Amino acid sequence: MQRPGNVRPGARTAARAGVDSYTAGQLAWVVCAIFIAFFCRGVSGFGAGLIATPLLAFALPMQVIVPLNTVLVSVLFVFIGIRDRRDVSWPELKPLLLPTLAGVIAGLFVFKSLENYVLLRLLGGFLVLYALYTLIVQAYGLPQLRCSRAWAFPAAMLGAFIDMMFGGGGGPIVVIYLHARGVTGLQFRATVAIVWLVEMIARLCAYTSVGFYTRDVLLLAAALLVVVMAGTWAGERVGDRIRHETFSKILAVMLLLSGVSLLVR
Repeated sequence: MQRPGNVRPGARTAARAGVDSYTAGQLAWVVCAIFIAFFCRGVSGFGAGLIATPLLAFALPMQVIVPLNTVLVSVLFVFIGIRDRRDVSWPELKPLLLPTLAGVIAGLFVFKSLENYVLLRLLGGFLVLYALYTLIVQAYGLPQLRCSRAWAFPAAMLGAFIDMMFGGGGGPIVVIYLHARGVTGLQFRATVAIVWLVEMIARLCAYTSVGFYTRDVLLLAAALLVVVMAGTWAGERVGDRIRHETFSKILAVMLLLSGVSLLVR
């Protein structure tokens, strides 16, 4: 299995390599990583990209992983957005849209400018910080926050920027903001789904504009849709039997180990 973390100037060339250039072991790892990521999303309701990215980083270049994850997650949000559109809180949604697009543009500029090994180091550091934050929240709880709509711009822009860079991980920032605004229940689920759907469409356009969606990447995404559905279905079945707090702790430890492994490679 190749180690993309050690790739320097040739990272962008590797990103455009065909699927036939990967070994059977790499492709098997990709299938397992996507299943695990969407299984976890089925259990928790979020985090597919955040989990898939570090796992896929052991087999594929980041310039393939992030656009690939975007396609796969977009399929889910199209379904959720159509299903729950009547429950959207439009007054809370509108202030999030423009900063989300701004975050995508800023993230694209940084993403296309950095080599693969730099992106992996940044991802490793981000995962360690995110995992430690999650464990601290689980250990001590998080005080009930309240904020004005003035926080919509930084929250949405930072969340989209992180998602653009790493294929996931920025979602919790928007989640925290909407909770602090008092949006709950069906309105919360529908509103956050539309925010992420808009972000996904913008990310698809952005990655396409710089040539990351080759024929082989799209074929790989199409082949993995079955794995996405299988992982989501299995995760939703198991999710009914696991306490959310227990799963969050397990997930945080997994992300911490993944982040450390990427930093020390």
